[in-house]
Amino acid sequence: MSADKTAIRHAATVIVLRDRHSDPSILMGQRGAKAAFMPNKFVFPGGAVDPADATIPLSTPLPDLCTERLTQQSEPDLQNALAAAAIRELWEETGLILGQRGEWQSTAPSDWQSFAAMGYLPSAEALQFVFRAVTPPGRPRRFDARFFLVDADAIQSDLDDFTHASDELSHLQWVKVSQARAFDLPFITEVVLAEVAARASDPNPPETVPFFLNNEEASLFLQLRGYEMPYAD
Repeated sequence: MSADKTAIRHAATVIVLRDRHSDPSILMGQRGAKAAFMPNKFVFPGGAVDPADATIPLSTPLPDLCTERLTQQSEPDLQNALAAAAIRELWEETGLILGQRGEWQSTAPSDWQSFAAMGYLPSAEALQFVFRAVTPPGRPRRFDARFFLVDADAIQSDLDDFTHASDELSHLQWVKVSQARAFDLPFITEVVLAEVAARASDPNPPETVPFFLNNEEASLFLQLRGYEMPYAD
């Protein structure tokens, strides 16, 4: 059997957590029936990193601990691109803004122009890197996805206004964490949900980040914890 040649793209996923200290809920939507990746599944907002994301100026950086964890087992200098992609995908798929009021110093790239038009600069300080997963071989698309948790209090727009969202996700809704498993979820989303439930009451970035690595040799469940581990693409 030939090895899987599907290219693995870097991706960012955003888990928006609302009412974390009372009855926490998360923002989810349903992928279309004709989607090439995870059709019909309920997922968090997210998608692949675009080349322009690496050039996007962030008004505030990621927390230092998250930046450090993102550098481990990774290509260098991806942190800005991943944070920007998370903010962009959240905007595109839900219409929610994670940013600070401000004017762009230069013309925004095409994928960012609608965000810039709202009068905001992307802000990454509220993003917390909490999970990483590589899509298993044999899938039509493969991603090296970093999952970011953000408290809904950091969102600058109306949490229930999805009028600026694209049509990539339907049935956008706030789902109680305790009820989310009743939805049609991808396996990895169920795994991440357990991590979110465990972290709901803790406002600090995690010291260690679970890393679900799937390659042709094995499926490994690792921890990014501040020192380097062997890693094979």
